[in-house]
Amino acid sequence: MLPRGLLCLVVLLAAPAPTRADDTPSIRVSGTGEVSATPDTGHLSAGVVAEAPSAAEAVRANGTAMERVLAALEAAGIAKRDVQTSGFSVWPVYAESAGRAEQPRITGYRVSNQVTVRVAGVERVGGVLDQLVAAGANEVGGVAFSVGEPAPLLDEARKRALADARRKAELYAASAGVRLGRLLRIDETGGGPPVPMPRAARMEASAPVPIAPGQVELSITTTVTYAIEP
Repeated sequence: MLPRGLLCLVVLLAAPAPTRADDTPSIRVSGTGEVSATPDTGHLSAGVVAEAPSAAEAVRANGTAMERVLAALEAAGIAKRDVQTSGFSVWPVYAESAGRAEQPRITGYRVSNQVTVRVAGVERVGGVLDQLVAAGANEVGGVAFSVGEPAPLLDEARKRALADARRKAELYAASAGVRLGRLLRIDETGGGPPVPMPRAARMEASAPVPIAPGQVELSITTTVTYAIEP
């Protein structure tokens, strides 16, 4: 009988070497597919900033104002599932220092409470913004637009991306004097929904907010790997 260590050595030497995928000559390219569409959904962020001498008073004042904002959203026909708290913060407010030697002095507290809102129907976005500002929302972020059912559009973008990648691969193969073989791998990126811009602006009640939704563009990038043959 062979010693155990020797037996293991014999088995390892007898095992066939694995075939590596990267041993296959291949070409890897990326293609992009884009589809434009008229948006039917709006996304916005809005909230309240309140200040008071104490943190408890600032939180209380902010809560009272936010209740009015949420009530305005409900009155505008926005479902509760389409409203989500996106940020809540409390931070001190300091008095301006007269010199470097003077220690910072807290004069009050500022509380910010933000919600993101999904609005079905872009024609309603301007009206919803008006109602929010009238209800006391004094911090409004960016507005973005999307398509409520993007799946068919994204599928078309995928077809275009794959066709674009195939065209590039064929061009490279022909230029290199080789033939394009079978498709080995497909990777996809892109296609996420737009989100409101993180900027925020202090607002006051004013004239109706004009909204121009324009077009939204859905994009898919596909990276493909083809085998190449002589």
